[in-house]
Amino acid sequence: MVQYPHTRCDATFAALSDATRRGVVEALMRQDASISDLAQRFDMTLTGMKKHVGVLEQAGLVRTVKQGRVRTCTLGPSRLEDEMAWMDAYHRMWVARFAALDAVIADLKRMENGDGKRRDEI
Repeated sequence: MVQYPHTRCDATFAALSDATRRGVVEALMRQDASISDLAQRFDMTLTGMKKHVGVLEQAGLVRTVKQGRVRTCTLGPSRLEDEMAWMDAYHRMWVARFAALDAVIADLKRMENGDGKRRDEI
C-alpha cells in the first residue's frame, strides 16, 4: 500500500470534506479573492469565512496575504500528490476486485448456458 504522511492527508481530507471549502477552492481556481468577496459569494459572515479559509490554509490548499485591511486568498502550495496516490491505490484495488467479480459472473453464465447445470450440481 502507498505510504503517505498521515497528518497532512488527514488535514487535506478534513478540509475538503466541507462543501463550502470545496467551493472556495473551486472559486480560487478561477481567480484570487478577498475573504470579504468569498463571504459575500457564499452568503456567510466574515467570521465564518475566515474559519473556513483558516482550515484550508492549514491544509496547504489556500494561502492568504494581508495588504492593509484586505486579506487576499490564492491557491496554496499543496499539489495533492500524496492524496492522489492514496486514492489511486484504492481505485486500482477496486478495479481489480470488480474485474474478478465480472469474471466469476461470466463463468457462471457460461456454465448455466452450456449444459443448464451449475458447477455445484455436477
